[in-house]
Amino acid sequence: MGDVGYTLIYEPNSAIKTSVNEFKTLLEKGKDEVKIDTMKKILITILNGDPMPDLLMHIIRFIMPSKNKELKKLLYFYWEVCPKLDESGKMRHEMILVCNAIQRDLQHPNEYIRGNTLRYLNKLKEPELLETLVPNVRQCLEHRHAYVRKNAVFALHSIHKVSDHLAPDADELIYRFLYEEADAVCKRNAFVCLGDLNRDAALQYIQDNISVIETLDPLLQLAFIEFIKKDSLDNPNLNQQYAQLLTEIVESSSNVVVYEAANTLSLLTSAPSSILLVGTKFVELATKESDNNVKIITLERINELHKKHPGVLQELSLEILRVLSSQDLDVRKKALDVTLKFITSRNVEDVVKLLKKELQAASSSNDEKAAEYRQLLINAIHQMAIKFVEVAADVIDLLLDSIANLNTTAAYEVITFVKEVVEKFPNLRESILARLIDALPFVKSGKVLRGALWIIGEYALEQSLVQLSWKYIRSSVGEVPIIAAEKKSLNAENEEDEHSDNKVKRGPVILPDGTYATESALTAEVHDSDDASKTPIRKQIMAGDFYLGAVLSSTLVKLILRLQKLGTSEKIMNALKAEALLIMVSILRVGESSLVSKKIDEDSADRILSYIKILNDEEDVDTINTGFLEDTKDAFRAQIESAEVKKQQALAKDFHDNAEQVDDAIVFRQLDKNTRKSKANVDDVVAASGGNVKKENLSSRLNKILPLTGFSDPIYAEAFVKVHQYDVVLDVLLVNQTTTTLRNLSVEFATLGDLKVVDKPATANIGPHGFHKVQTTIKVTSADTGVIFGNIVYDGQHSNESTIVILNDVHVDIMDYIKPATCSETQFRKMWNEFEWENKITIKSQMDSLKDYMDELMKGTNMNCLTPGAVIGEECQFLSANLYSRSSFGEDALANLCIEKQSDGPIIGHVRIRSKGQGLALSLGDRVASISKKNKKVALARV
Repeated sequence: MGDVGYTLIYEPNSAIKTSVNEFKTLLEKGKDEVKIDTMKKILITILNGDPMPDLLMHIIRFIMPSKNKELKKLLYFYWEVCPKLDESGKMRHEMILVCNAIQRDLQHPNEYIRGNTLRYLNKLKEPELLETLVPNVRQCLEHRHAYVRKNAVFALHSIHKVSDHLAPDADELIYRFLYEEADAVCKRNAFVCLGDLNRDAALQYIQDNISVIETLDPLLQLAFIEFIKKDSLDNPNLNQQYAQLLTEIVESSSNVVVYEAANTLSLLTSAPSSILLVGTKFVELATKESDNNVKIITLERINELHKKHPGVLQELSLEILRVLSSQDLDVRKKALDVTLKFITSRNVEDVVKLLKKELQAASSSNDEKAAEYRQLLINAIHQMAIKFVEVAADVIDLLLDSIANLNTTAAYEVITFVKEVVEKFPNLRESILARLIDALPFVKSGKVLRGALWIIGEYALEQSLVQLSWKYIRSSVGEVPIIAAEKKSLNAENEEDEHSDNKVKRGPVILPDGTYATESALTAEVHDSDDASKTPIRKQIMAGDFYLGAVLSSTLVKLILRLQKLGTSEKIMNALKAEALLIMVSILRVGESSLVSKKIDEDSADRILSYIKILNDEEDVDTINTGFLEDTKDAFRAQIESAEVKKQQALAKDFHDNAEQVDDAIVFRQLDKNTRKSKANVDDVVAASGGNVKKENLSSRLNKILPLTGFSDPIYAEAFVKVHQYDVVLDVLLVNQTTTTLRNLSVEFATLGDLKVVDKPATANIGPHGFHKVQTTIKVTSADTGVIFGNIVYDGQHSNESTIVILNDVHVDIMDYIKPATCSETQFRKMWNEFEWENKITIKSQMDSLKDYMDELMKGTNMNCLTPGAVIGEECQFLSANLYSRSSFGEDALANLCIEKQSDGPIIGHVRIRSKGQGLALSLGDRVASISKKNKKVALARV
């Protein structure tokens, strides 16, 4: 019943009280503005538990005759809450006057006053008062104004529900009204009431309108759907007929009706044709509707349908991808996620073609979100190629073609994808590697080149591929030794500059027609800079990427070892070894020279030196071959298998969560612990049926009790803090420690931070040494440090005195809102670069081991470790790991832990925390600092 609601009123200051006599004076003598303010105060006081029955006659005398619209509105609020019965439980005599006033308002010439009065009748539950008003309500059903008629229908329905003998023919009246009425809202209200009063009459009305059901007003169509949804629960034998009816309603012109009809149809039937129709309608809504939230909701509905009816909606995959035309990334991501679940070998090629077009369009787009969208598309294509071998080669070609247009992150995703494909599909390796080598000259990122060189080193197994790889590496490194070549290049450039300075004629250029030539940035000849003319690998090394130099050296070693294994002639092998050694020594020498802005790091230098030694080692050939040609590949294979197992486990868990077991216990609501049966019996029944009885831990409850005042204060208060999803509820116990009654006592709370007090406890009188409980709710809007503070106010000996007791602060524990979460390495790095707030905490802890500290940190901050194998045995004295958590409000918290265990001292290091907002970073930082102070060993001397 849409128009029936409740009014919530906030009391600004419960400590300031107005007496009944003061209210009476204000009602008698005040102007309309004063009366309005007084009526509001009266309503607040009544809602807070003081009925003030003595005011009724004054309000009848001084407020009821007023013609002020706002006063009349407040008056009807008052009639709703005022005490209508006397102490003996009989109707108060004054209510006859009220009844007369209501009757006059039901005949008022102003239709809005009539309508407002009819709305009030929905809240009036006394048959004695309603009895005299029934004729007026009937009369209002024929009023010329629709606002009156629509409220009259609800009023008649409400009167019938209170006492059916007051309007015994209400259903007949409403049924006739339905056929005579022309206004859509009135018809909808009438049908809703009819459905509740007389099911058969409602069914008859639907039956009479079947032929025109598609053309009916959307409001009435929605009422039909709601009726069908409720009635199908009590009469499942009609589900088939209702399904046919909904199949017609679902063709409505209103998107709201289509959504509701499709949703209800999916509940009533599991016939493939109906489910396909529902899916089609959801796809249409996701495509047509402009609101992004609606798109995401309908896509989620399609996802749920697929879970319940697998295999039915597969032909909709291309239709769903039409939603990609939306500019919102969340919508696009949802569309891709849903579509990937529908992919089969029959439709995979069509989907790949469509995503190809999208990727090409995104590559040429200058939109700021195009890069993120490209990454989404690459991830989707990646998943399809791994699942369906028949499109893998085609997909690799597509991605490698577009690698030059991708940013570093997306290009690295492509290389990661290529790694996985060449490992999983050995028959495609040769063609993929040849294609990869062709694409590498266009790669600009050192990170992507490193990944590509690793693939070449591991999977170039045939002699032809090794030769092709070597040719690319040799051309990409350029002329060696690097230092000599660079100096020669610099000298040549200097000479050329001098030569050109002497030769070039300074002055204007005269064209054949006699005019002076003008030169712009567009027509001027652009000379390639030295940097641009360099080959990719050489350019990265000269820019200081010596890690790439180390990976290149490793790849050269692998290629030479593989050629040795393939039985290449010694003459060729010696030449290639010499070339490899020359390249490695050149990288080392240029790293120490003044030609580079950044010197080579120790790790890269050590690695390259070790590769030089390995190439010259003629003794441990078998060990070297195993380490370079087998172990790394085996490790990568194990990593892929582990990821596959995790993926399968996630799918199995998802399936298990959505499946119903044949031996599942049946839960009877009548036996639920909230019913009147004894709790012990209920626990026995739950335990016998296989359920877990969760008993509240008393000690954990005691830990959450906080004293708000001291024992020496006149009133002692303590609060039990309960945390719900987005709320903090304070149960406050108040104890009067004096021998007098504390009158008009109120507890007032205020907050600092992203907290908001939702409701206020009512005022109360507490007797000598009496106990009183109050409760208040505080809404939490972010995982930020919040403080709740307040005071207790009560009246003193004289009416104009009041005593205030200040309460202790309550700090909200943000850990209740932070949960461990997982994300990919790419997402972590992206967020790490984007988040602007960082909090670095230096650590000095006395804990026994690095693992103990990390476990304590994860437990204390509710963070999840994203670094697999972060702790490697006890022999390693250093630990580095990435941690991640997410708050209930969607805020991300990232942490990087970097610690070492000193041989004879504490654990030292630091934790860097990053988040989008300052509050979360600071709060987690405080938490980390407190964890570091734990377990400090203090030597105690015996006294």
